This record gives sequence, C-alpha cells and structure tokens, in this order.
Amino acid sequence: MGDLVGTLVAAVGLFAGTNVDDLIVLTLFFLSARAVGKPRPWQIWLGQYAGIALLVLVSAVAALGLTVVPDRWVGLLGLVPFALGVRGLVSAFRSRGEDDEPPAPVVGTGLLSVAAVTVANGADNISVYTPAFRTIGLVDSLLTVAVFAVGVAAWCLAGRWLGSHQKVVTLVRRCGHWLVPVVFVVIGAVIVVESGVLGRLAN
Repeated sequence: MGDLVGTLVAAVGLFAGTNVDDLIVLTLFFLSARAVGKPRPWQIWLGQYAGIALLVLVSAVAALGLTVVPDRWVGLLGLVPFALGVRGLVSAFRSRGEDDEPPAPVVGTGLLSVAAVTVANGADNISVYTPAFRTIGLVDSLLTVAVFAVGVAAWCLAGRWLGSHQKVVTLVRRCGHWLVPVVFVVIGAVIVVESGVLGRLAN
C-alpha cells in the first residue's frame, strides 16, 4: 500500500512539476475559444491529450534505450509556438489601421496546432520522464501514465476556468490579436534559449 501511495504521489508531482507552463498555454487557448470560437474546446482537450501522449510515448521508447529525438536538438521544437506567434503578429500588423473589428487572437486553429504546441512546450519533459520510466518498472510506469491522463483532464479544466472570466475574455477580444501571439513568441523563445540549442548550432 505504501509503495502504491508513493508511486501516486511521485506521479502527481512529476506531472505538475513538468507541466505548470502548460496552464498558461491552455488558458490562452480557452480564452481564444471563448473570444472567437477557435480552437474549439474539444480540439483543445484532444490536442492536449495527443501532445502529452506523444511525449510519454517518446519517453517510454527512450527509456528502452532507443533515441527517437536527440536530447541536444529537442529545444528546436520551441520554434513551433514561436512560428505560430510570429504568424499571429504578422496578421495583426497587416490588419492595423483597418476600420473593421480587430483580427481574431488565434495562434492555433485546430487539434493539430494545439497538439504541436503541447509537444513543443513539453519537449524538455522527455529528459525527465525517460529516467523515471527507466527506473520505476512497468507496473509503476503504467500507473504513472494513468495519473498523467487524469492530470491532463485537471489541467484542461483549470485552463478552462482561468479562461472563463468575462473581463479577461473582453480584454482578449480587444487586444488579444497582439497579446496572444506575443505570449507564444516568448514561450517559443524561452524554450529555444533555455535548451542551449542555439549555442550548439553556433558551434
């Protein structure tokens, strides 16, 4: 019983500790969904599950001794949210000065873009999950994955709640066409810089 509780506590800590930044991304997606209808809530949920599932799969395969994505280059995935943010800024800049309503604050329009941002934002999770899966064994690994599945649901519910405040939704409708892309550019830049991949490319 003690081992079971210990595994559950460790799994909760592992998920929460490596996915705190995902709450920001999910909140932005749900804000966008409420403000302009894209991406749809079900796409956010499925995209988040698909992204986390891919991260877990890659980590599990790596734990078996197979390298799917070299750790030294995984930071390049940060270019995904960076590119989505830049695209959003370009769209906002082009529509500047128009008399119509501001463009939609959308950087991700569907399931695939949500999943891609989830993977990019959690690319560093692989380096944490891999040794964990390698050391805790099959049964505890499956239990950990089950906890992760519950954790994704909790994260989506939290992001939906955080993105449900009317004042924030109104703000996003008014200036989100600049704000949301900027946040994604910052997230992508942080992922790339903190990974040290720029230094490796320079060398």
